Amino acid sequence: MTKSMTWKRTLAVGALLFIAACAKMRPEYRSVAQTPVLDPEETTLEPSPTTTTRVPAMVLKDYGVNPTIETTAEPISTFAADVDTGSYSLARSYLERGVLPDEAAVRVEEFVNAFDYGYQAPKEQAFSVQVEAFPSPTRKGYHVLHVGVKAREVAKADRKPSHLIFTIDVSGSMASENRLGLVKQALGLLVNELDGRDKVSLVVYGTEAHVVLPPTPATQKESILAGIDALKPEGSTNVQAGLSLAYDLAMKGFVPGGINRVILCSDGVANNGVTNAGDIWQTVKGRASEGVTLSAIGFGLGNYNDVLMERLADMGDGHYAYVDKLDEAKRVFVENLTGTLQVVAKDVKLQLEFNPTIVERYRLLGFENRLLDKRDFANDKVDAGELGAGHSVTAIYEVKLKAKSDAQSFAIFRARYKQPVGGASQLVERALPTSVIRTDRTSATPPARLSLVVSGFAEKLRGSYWARTLTWEALLAQVAELPPSLAQRADVVELARLIRVAQTLDRRPDRFESKAPVATMDFDRLPVIE
Repeated sequence: MTKSMTWKRTLAVGALLFIAACAKMRPEYRSVAQTPVLDPEETTLEPSPTTTTRVPAMVLKDYGVNPTIETTAEPISTFAADVDTGSYSLARSYLERGVLPDEAAVRVEEFVNAFDYGYQAPKEQAFSVQVEAFPSPTRKGYHVLHVGVKAREVAKADRKPSHLIFTIDVSGSMASENRLGLVKQALGLLVNELDGRDKVSLVVYGTEAHVVLPPTPATQKESILAGIDALKPEGSTNVQAGLSLAYDLAMKGFVPGGINRVILCSDGVANNGVTNAGDIWQTVKGRASEGVTLSAIGFGLGNYNDVLMERLADMGDGHYAYVDKLDEAKRVFVENLTGTLQVVAKDVKLQLEFNPTIVERYRLLGFENRLLDKRDFANDKVDAGELGAGHSVTAIYEVKLKAKSDAQSFAIFRARYKQPVGGASQLVERALPTSVIRTDRTSATPPARLSLVVSGFAEKLRGSYWARTLTWEALLAQVAELPPSLAQRADVVELARLIRVAQTLDRRPDRFESKAPVATMDFDRLPVIE
């Protein structure tokens, strides 16, 4: 959906060559799943036969790690907004099974955006912007820059009417309680949140696809729930047939001016019918342009296609979530229902232009597969991310500041977005004042310090070169420094527990030590491997 900037790709290649050199020298550092690259030109959506024996048949993609960039070479950082959270709950599923997540399964931005940082919602504008910076505890000479964007909220009573087409994978690979069984529970929660404004259709697919329930008013809950409860595994996986039938129903029951959304529940495996990725992308993207969006909700660990599910949501102008337990289903379908369904800003692109007189270097943590060419920022033909009502997007940077400067602004924040009904994009622009730069970490707000923990957790799990000096003990200490009102919040308590689990599982030696000892680590540049 997005294109990496040429200059960033050049710099990233250097970083990846270093990592690859270390991996070649020390084979145990390679991604344990040997993740395949899945692009539209590929001819299959099936898992690679070369997979980890710990978690078999996981289709993942490693997008690399963003480099540190000198502002004199390029002061502008541009990326598409992303509110997906699937990577965090997928990693949690690994850890709760006593397995360290595959590094390719970890996307920093999806970890960060799985948490609520308490942003104030705008009253009139499409979204608000909140920024803060404070010294990094692990990267010498750098500050952590926290940028938060909060979308306009829509009251539950004001949500638009909807037609939701539940599209359920009932193939043999879904035949377990934490797959099809959990799908049934999750959709039951969603149905109970709907009302007289809504209608539901139900499509299933195995070897073939068929309609279980035509467009039905959501007030007929017993009929809908009975249809869901009767689902049972059958055959292989023909995702193309399922989506085609779902879109046919969507167009027949189209709600003008309302929410028309296909909700795909699957493990992402496609092994029957049309399995060419390019054909599926074309179908999904074309229907999104006609007003039928798609959310991809993943289920199951092992024999799971993370790449397909994320890409389907991107192409379908929806979002990607991974449901590993009923609590996650409640978060997606109950607590965040309006935001999950109703988009308030389309094709949202974010950009920071750093002031070279203040910022010497910067690195964006995550968003590697969301980077945009700066020339595409104002190009309305280039797709980007969508923001649902009340959704927020948080981006974390590491920035190296110059010693002295009289400038009042260290960067300019820009965002472009379209109204949900389309049309030309609108520009939001804000100068980021130096007054938001804190002199010490403890003076930063608790939510910003929480984002430091979450991003550090992701960086540590994915084996980032820049997280070498970060220890599991330090992460737990950062959690302990949070005020009780935040540290005792259920999701933060769970975060601390997952960090402790990862600590007990992580036996990876430092893959870079033999060529670049951590004791003499250069915090500005990757070393040159000769």
